[in-house]
Amino acid sequence: MTQFTIHPVRCGIISGRDVRMISLVLLLATTFAVSAWLTARLATSGSWLRILDTPNARSLHAKAIPRTGGVAILTGLIVGLVACLVLVRVGAVHGLFAAAARGFVARDVVAIVVAALLLGAVSLWSDTRELSPALRLVTQCLAAGALVWIGDFTITGFSVPFVGVVKLGWLGVPVTVLFIVWMTNLYNFMDGMDGFAGGMALIGFGFLGALTLWHGAAGIGVLALIVAAASSGFLIFNYPPARIFMGDVGAVPLGFLAAALAVKSNRENVLGLWGPIIIFSPFIVDATVVLIRRMLRGEKIWRPHREHYYQRLVLAGWSHRRTVCVEYLLMIGWGIVAVIYKWRGEVGHVVVLAIGVLVYSALAFGVSVVERRHRGPRRLRNAG
Repeated sequence: MTQFTIHPVRCGIISGRDVRMISLVLLLATTFAVSAWLTARLATSGSWLRILDTPNARSLHAKAIPRTGGVAILTGLIVGLVACLVLVRVGAVHGLFAAAARGFVARDVVAIVVAALLLGAVSLWSDTRELSPALRLVTQCLAAGALVWIGDFTITGFSVPFVGVVKLGWLGVPVTVLFIVWMTNLYNFMDGMDGFAGGMALIGFGFLGALTLWHGAAGIGVLALIVAAASSGFLIFNYPPARIFMGDVGAVPLGFLAAALAVKSNRENVLGLWGPIIIFSPFIVDATVVLIRRMLRGEKIWRPHREHYYQRLVLAGWSHRRTVCVEYLLMIGWGIVAVIYKWRGEVGHVVVLAIGVLVYSALAFGVSVVERRHRGPRRLRNAG
């Protein structure tokens, strides 16, 4: 008896595009599963890696919670990258994955991943030994400098509406290093509330991955989506009430990856520099405004504090869950704005940036209103 084999793709049952989508979903699901499984293990009292974040006067949590969730995020990242390379190597997937795999083994992407993992290792050491801020800053500068030197990562210029591309010349190298170091610390500064940094990583890297894939940058896109999938596995146990925090071992590499992919996007003219900045603007604006205010007051900026806008909302009586949900909506909104920004002309760019200034000014005013309303009833109770 003659046997017939039905090939779903050749017979038109499943299109080539469907196969790519299914393969991508399976890859991200594997990354998610590994990250979630390891996060669950690290969150237990019998974890082999037990480092606790003990609450102090500047904390928003009330009990000691493990802060090693970043190990699970980085492990998920490694598994996702290796799985993609192996699938392409054995010929199981083609097209999108082959393009992504070529990007993964390129010198600049290898430099990004290795530097992020080394920063994660140093940060894990810092979580256990409390390294000085100066030593951590030097390590981050070396990692950023390595990208500029090995990966040829330099912001040579950026576009300004109605002006064109502003060339930085010799300033390109210090500006790039400063940008990467600032973004590296961004997640560390903003990782101070249940579900916040993890959710923002899922949304931010998710939008970054989807937009860069849409514009044909397979390497950046798949890498960003793998980071988003690994962050989502962690978020299950970090969403309020959190059972585990990501710690420096997760926050520092995530900030570094966001910066590196933004610079790569700008260099390859995918989203430019404005696209990633708009996507991550809820983090960037909050941390930058608070940093400038503390510098103007002459305070030591590396000291822990509770002056970020999300911290002020919680201290004013908002729950962690309500606050992170509002922040998620804000991040999703700016992700959509980044999509609009890419497809608009110079007039649209100016309008988007102007609206951004107005929106963030209104949000800052709104936080002040919430604080005043919270202090009012408290003063009345004390007077009574």
